[in-house]
Amino acid sequence: MKYWKKLNAEQRLNRVQQALKDNVDFSKDANLGYPASRLDEKVFTNESLFLREMPVLSTYIANPNHIGCHTYGTSEFAFKGTQAIEQEVLKMMAVDLFKIEEDQFDGYISPGGTEANAQAMWIYRNEFMKKQGAKLEEIVILASEDTHYSIPKSANLLMLDWEKIPVDQETRDVSSEAVREGIRASIEKGKKFFIVVANMGTTMFGSVDDPTVFTDVLKEYQLPFRLHIDGAYGGFVYPFGDFENQINFTNPDISSITIDAHKMLQAPYGTGIFVCRKGLIENVLTSEAKYVEGMDLTLCGSRSGANAVAVWVILTTYGPHKWYEKISVIKMRTNWLCKQLDQLGVTYFREPEMNIVTIRSECVPEELAHKYNLVPQSHDETNQWYKIVLMDHVEIEHLKDFVQDMVSCGYPNPK
Repeated sequence: MKYWKKLNAEQRLNRVQQALKDNVDFSKDANLGYPASRLDEKVFTNESLFLREMPVLSTYIANPNHIGCHTYGTSEFAFKGTQAIEQEVLKMMAVDLFKIEEDQFDGYISPGGTEANAQAMWIYRNEFMKKQGAKLEEIVILASEDTHYSIPKSANLLMLDWEKIPVDQETRDVSSEAVREGIRASIEKGKKFFIVVANMGTTMFGSVDDPTVFTDVLKEYQLPFRLHIDGAYGGFVYPFGDFENQINFTNPDISSITIDAHKMLQAPYGTGIFVCRKGLIENVLTSEAKYVEGMDLTLCGSRSGANAVAVWVILTTYGPHKWYEKISVIKMRTNWLCKQLDQLGVTYFREPEMNIVTIRSECVPEELAHKYNLVPQSHDETNQWYKIVLMDHVEIEHLKDFVQDMVSCGYPNPK
């Protein structure tokens, strides 16, 4: 073997410690651009890790396999204890957060938002083909140009076309006319069935799509569709605000929602959450998985039950009210940064209920972008934006340093 070598305990420890030293340290450094952070210190306290986190650590050691979907049919009996915890997590998300009726959903803890998005499109592709006789070339994915790259990736995997809808460059909104033009173009290409992906917090801008802009036009054309909400980033931020959130299952057109726990929730990677209405997930039942009790309905198959336990511990440590308080503090920090940028005359975009501030690249000296690890829209000469993500580790002191450095560089000039 060239790479697969046996190492002793000391070698393994030294290698991991060196790898961690080579990583970004969110507990010490001001890294403003990453939608990631250290594990939440209220739950994963370094000083007493073994005392306070034995449940999670013990689960990782026990290594339960949560293959299958534990809201649908039967599941592997050997792991019923931790499967019950996963079911509790799904109830917190589907019923309490996203307002679906009790026992009217299916879902699972996925290895991340990318798979969860692919899961949704896989379900709807199969549903159109099995139940409505659709041909593969008649199905199209409808989503904005700001959509996460998991959408074109899934389109490639599922052999579907993606009709990219342009957004307003100032507001990042999708207009009815842009959707109408995209639908017309799709119809001209022979498309008859539409899988819509609307964003609850895009990766680069934190922008939130109004899903009714898509569905109103599709209804106008009397076209069959399924609507999926990609809340992988914004799902733990956007719903926690002083407004009436309509992007949930109270909207009868919404069929599924994706939310990531390894972003704002600061759970271990990779931990996504997928929930959908009853009567949908069986479209991807893999009947060939006969040795799996209940068979399998997920893209990944085998997956770690420890991730579900970690999410449950975080959610039950906070409860909904404390989580609201945490997000409110982060939004206040975001408001503070935006006020400073306004005083400096910096051009930026910010969705009011989100914690991402995306600044025009010409407003940020390159040395500051590197110093603070601001994430560019594109890693080449075409880049037009840098983003700051107000994660839990980003303190006001970090933001003050950034603003002061902007002033010291003399660009842009304060108003």
